[in-house]
Order: sequence, then C-alpha cells, then structure tokens
Amino acid sequence: MPLTKDKKGEIIKKFQKEEKDTGSCEVQIALLTQRINELTEHCKSHRKDAHSRYGLIKLVGQRRRLLNYLARTDRKKYESILAELNLRK
Repeated sequence: MPLTKDKKGEIIKKFQKEEKDTGSCEVQIALLTQRINELTEHCKSHRKDAHSRYGLIKLVGQRRRLLNYLARTDRKKYESILAELNLRK
C-alpha cells in the first residue's frame, strides 16, 4: 500500500529544512525509509512475491546512495538522521 497523502505530509514536515522543502536528502531518506518499512512487512507475509522483493532491494539501494552522499557532505546531519530513523551503519 502506498503512502497516504497525510502520512507523507507528516514525514515531510518533520524532516524539511524550510517551508517548501520536499526534496532534500533528509526528506527523501525519511520517505524511502517509510516505504521500505511498509514493503518489508508486505514481503514478510507474501514470501513468494518476487516483484515486490525486487522493488524493495531497489529502494534500499537508493536510500544507501543518499545516505552515502549525506555522509560525505554533512556528517552531523547524517548521524542525526541515522539516530532519528533508527538506522544502523
């Protein structure tokens, strides 16, 4: 199930830097994390759904690339977002 408009708005509001910020690394990582968590639950109950598993792997890779970029450019934001989203390095 995709993110609802309300849930997506909450996540954006929580991680945005300024009023109209919807595409910064922090926002994208938070949205991807939410989608990954939902898709992980789906894959646990539907073990043979290979297409969703492939999509999950692509999302994890995309989030990893964004996290690597953030780690290179701004280490403090990187560490804070890892702590806030309960991700491990």
